[in-house]
Amino acid sequence: MLATPALALDDLPDPLTLNDFIQFDQAQVKLGQLLFYDKILSGNQNIACATCHHHDFNSADGVSLGIGEGGTGLGIKRTGGTGADQIEERVPRNAPALWNLGHRDIQFMFHDGRVEVSDDFGNGFRTPAWIFLPEGLNSAMAAQALFPITSEIEMAGQPYENAIGGAAYDAPHYVWPLVADRVRGIDAYVPMFIDAFDDVSNAEDITIVHIANAIAAFEGTEFRNFDSPFDKYLSGDETALSEPQKRGMELFYGKIGCSDCHAGPLLSNQSFMALGLPTFGPGLTPLNDPIPRDVGRMAVSDDMEDAYRFRVPFLRNVALTAPYGHNGAMPTLEAMVRHHFNPRQSNTNWQTEMAQLPPVPWLASGDFALRENTAENDRILSKIDIELPPATDAEIADIVAFLNALTGETALDRPMGRPDTVPSDLPV
Repeated sequence: MLATPALALDDLPDPLTLNDFIQFDQAQVKLGQLLFYDKILSGNQNIACATCHHHDFNSADGVSLGIGEGGTGLGIKRTGGTGADQIEERVPRNAPALWNLGHRDIQFMFHDGRVEVSDDFGNGFRTPAWIFLPEGLNSAMAAQALFPITSEIEMAGQPYENAIGGAAYDAPHYVWPLVADRVRGIDAYVPMFIDAFDDVSNAEDITIVHIANAIAAFEGTEFRNFDSPFDKYLSGDETALSEPQKRGMELFYGKIGCSDCHAGPLLSNQSFMALGLPTFGPGLTPLNDPIPRDVGRMAVSDDMEDAYRFRVPFLRNVALTAPYGHNGAMPTLEAMVRHHFNPRQSNTNWQTEMAQLPPVPWLASGDFALRENTAENDRILSKIDIELPPATDAEIADIVAFLNALTGETALDRPMGRPDTVPSDLPV
């Protein structure tokens, strides 16, 4: 049997460079760091963007399905709150990591791509806000940052709890002026906005666009990282990868064909694929759908062909951001890789203890109700887009080794990190 020929560098993506990324003003980056960690953006002032995208968890939250507004703590130790503040449901999808989202070619945000770069509405993006999305956003990251603050479960709170929660119940664009007004009212923020934005000369000039653009500037700078062994290999250093990592790379780009979807410098072609992952949690049920579930991209495109499809994730620093899948169903990188080779069997064999869920006793009876809906699970299994050739245990181990070679050498050493305090004086 002939050996598979070694890959040439021409078969691989081009190395990432700084020029591949949006460059942001440093004053906006610093301002964005504070806003990212400031709970003033949430309806009940008890959760920040960073709660689900924390430095301690490498820009994610370390759990399958997060606990949003009303909870306390971080990661698997986060609780569901107490008394009137206790949560009514978990966040229905896994918190995606933020690595390299400042790349100039990013087209979609969220697992279902409901924020998309587009000229359809004259504001640069297609989003759930349609024509009501404000103009002047600097990136898809900025457009994305506008929506967690409009979610009752994530950051806004319930309609009866605060004005932001009440506005969120009506429409996303009703929330944004209220959030901007809060920020304008914090004296310490005003000179920072004046310094960061040429069109801001006083508090009244601060808008939600400035807030979102500052958060995006921070995310796009802080989580930019491309100094992995794979990057060095792409730049010509053939010693940068170990032998198992090289074998895994050749399988990834060759025989197994992982790169058919995980293509390009970010290792995603930004398409949407159905993987047949087991379903659990509250589901993200589309409006007027009588069945609790998560149909993925179909809820955005309104196309039956997109049922149960989710965005192909970017893989740089993927080893740092378990668990995996749109709902965090797979606890380890190896489990996620193995799922790709036999999704139906993996789905069947999946055990509820594989879900990394912070304990919430009053939700426990419903956490896996979707899993018990056999008709829905049959529909999920009937819509699987991938079929890979078989692989041995040794080959799977090599692929996992290659995925670990995508971890940046400085990934755990971020330039800014978490601030000690924020201008609102709310706890960080």
